[in-house]
Amino acid sequence: MTELTAAGVRDKLLRELKAEHVEVEDITAQKCSTSFKVLVVAEVFGSKALLQRHRMVNEVLKEEMKSIHALELKTFTLEQWRGGAHGPEVKS
Repeated sequence: MTELTAAGVRDKLLRELKAEHVEVEDITAQKCSTSFKVLVVAEVFGSKALLQRHRMVNEVLKEEMKSIHALELKTFTLEQWRGGAHGPEVKS
């Protein structure tokens, strides 16, 4: 497997989920092991419950999850994102 980076995680989520917006922050230095904060906005989340959305992200990142210690997820539908229900954004 290639080196795990925030940019690589971001690109994969954009591509695989056809996401409208993805932010990934590498917080590894704060946690002492590979850790990311991830925010994903995707149309495919439209009819999904929060747990289903998180499972979709975990499935896309199945290979990467073998090397990730902690993954903090925020997942939003387009309507939630446009309506401002997302709170503060993740640093990119």
